[in-house]
Amino acid sequence: MHVTRRRFGAVTGGSVLSLAFGGACHGSDAQPGGDGRLSARPSKALVKGGSAPGARPLGLASGRDALVQTPANAAASKLPLLVLLHGAGGSGAGILKRLGSAADQAGVAVLSPDSRDSTWDAIRGYFGPDVTFLNRALERVFETLPVDPARVTVGGFSDGATYALSLGLINGDLFRRVLAFSPGFIVEGSLHGKPRVFVSHGTADPILPIDRCSRVIVPGLKKSGYDVTFREFEGGHTVPPEIAAEGMRWAAE
Repeated sequence: MHVTRRRFGAVTGGSVLSLAFGGACHGSDAQPGGDGRLSARPSKALVKGGSAPGARPLGLASGRDALVQTPANAAASKLPLLVLLHGAGGSGAGILKRLGSAADQAGVAVLSPDSRDSTWDAIRGYFGPDVTFLNRALERVFETLPVDPARVTVGGFSDGATYALSLGLINGDLFRRVLAFSPGFIVEGSLHGKPRVFVSHGTADPILPIDRCSRVIVPGLKKSGYDVTFREFEGGHTVPPEIAAEGMRWAAE
């Protein structure tokens, strides 16, 4: 069954476990990267220098590429890294403009890729080209920035939060933390590691209603033994500045 945002409310029932871990939602793994697994890992060797503070293109593709942002107050030691994923119809530049200042203030380096299509592959059925591109982007970042392996986080907003949760649970041996601002659901996959999870959601969200999304996802994750921080706020489909700041500080811990 391929679960879209419209169909999500009809199939969740009452437990995220059936969706995330039990087989209600899956895609074909006939594509490269179809299992959602990432092989890139931070370098064990000391990576010296890195890039100057600010954002720059990664230069892996013409058109839809990725940005990497180094915090202005980066210390000489290894940096926390956040892989930040945009919502449907968005871009890495757009989500970085929205949340990049909070990450910079928290001292977090950010990799913000563009999806290969208008949204992330598994949202519409299967893991594939986005996983392949993200793996290449991570390899490049790990070669050029001194990243702390214990503080690698994947996060996002809306469709990006859904994708971050899905990839984060599948790659919990890489991503020690998952930061999900207004997620919709979790795509099934083989679980690795036990990442900590931060979820926020507006109680008046008209796009991904909280009762059918985060209020289902969070109890399911907790039931499965995940350490989850959940922040509900009065508002719609957005990331309030104070929630963004808290999430970035959490990623930097």
